[in-house]
Amino acid sequence: MEKLTKKSGLNRVAEIKLTYRSKVKPSERPQVTCSTDCAEVLRQSWDTGKMEFVEQFKVMLLNRANRVLGIYELSTGGVAGTIADPKLIFAAALKACASSIVLCHNHPSGNTKPSTADLQLTKKLKQGGELLDIVVLDHISESYYSMADEGLL
Repeated sequence: MEKLTKKSGLNRVAEIKLTYRSKVKPSERPQVTCSTDCAEVLRQSWDTGKMEFVEQFKVMLLNRANRVLGIYELSTGGVAGTIADPKLIFAAALKACASSIVLCHNHPSGNTKPSTADLQLTKKLKQGGELLDIVVLDHISESYYSMADEGLL
């Protein structure tokens, strides 16, 4: 049996590590109470040199007290779009033990209105979050358009 295991490679499996390290005390983390607070914190994380050049997708991770655990830069795409993989979004939220998330992306065109794809993705992520007890609070464009404030969430 031992020879079979060595030959088949069953003793070679990947080690999985889940880590989240914060150098900021919980009491010093910014607290958000509305969409404008979220937009302000997110705005500070944008590379202004890329905002009008490529589309980026970020996720703000929050604890139960709506204190910011971190901002996860999920993807950078092209002029007309970027990929927002739900698995990666929720992997980051679970890794940080987030209670809620705020989605954010920019439109290099300057158009603040969400596209049909934006609305479909947000709905899909909201449903996925419900299964994991992770609330999707809002989806904000970097130029400040809040789906929650507009009743679209």
